[in-house]
Amino acid sequence: MKSVCTLELEFPDEATATNIAKALELDNAGYVETRVEGNVIHVSAEADNVMTLRNTIDDFLACATVALKSLEGSS
Repeated sequence: MKSVCTLELEFPDEATATNIAKALELDNAGYVETRVEGNVIHVSAEADNVMTLRNTIDDFLACATVALKSLEGSS
């Protein structure tokens, strides 16, 4: 049985959401799917077990946090 996780991450504006999604796109291939709608990134991931899924989501959120801090620092 596969484990599935979906998240909605809201950002201050559409440009920020788009830039973060693009920054993480290459690293996510095959693990996480993202879709941007306005200022929200919709995230979907699945794995063969819960621990693998947790690790995947944890990595995604850590990378998203770094990307956001990088964008905030460049303003």
